[in-house]
Amino acid sequence: MRKALWVTLFLGATTVFAGDTYRVELFKPISVNGTLLKQGECKLQLVDNKVVFKQGKTTVEAPVKVEATGQKFLTTTVSVNEDTNQPNEIRLGGTKTKLLFDGAPQNAKRADEAANGSK
Repeated sequence: MRKALWVTLFLGATTVFAGDTYRVELFKPISVNGTLLKQGECKLQLVDNKVVFKQGKTTVEAPVKVEATGQKFLTTTVSVNEDTNQPNEIRLGGTKTKLLFDGAPQNAKRADEAANGSK
């Protein structure tokens, strides 16, 4: 069973407001640090090594690892754990920025590959 579900968000749904603030359209509810963000529009602000989600009166922070990739992402995508509805990774459309959430399966996969001697 696949543990992560990629939800593609349209490029038009991601707009840079100012600095490191983005508008993201969620196509399904997600849980961030125990707080449920509903389906619909939310703002995402990147501050140092944390991301702040704002949706209506709800605000929630989560630590992230910010990675710069070699090429720009055409669209914003959110990788969500199917069992917990928690985000694993967000790729910001129009940027080279990828946000990895703490405890994301990518870390477990890398550790598993290292244990098996594969790269």
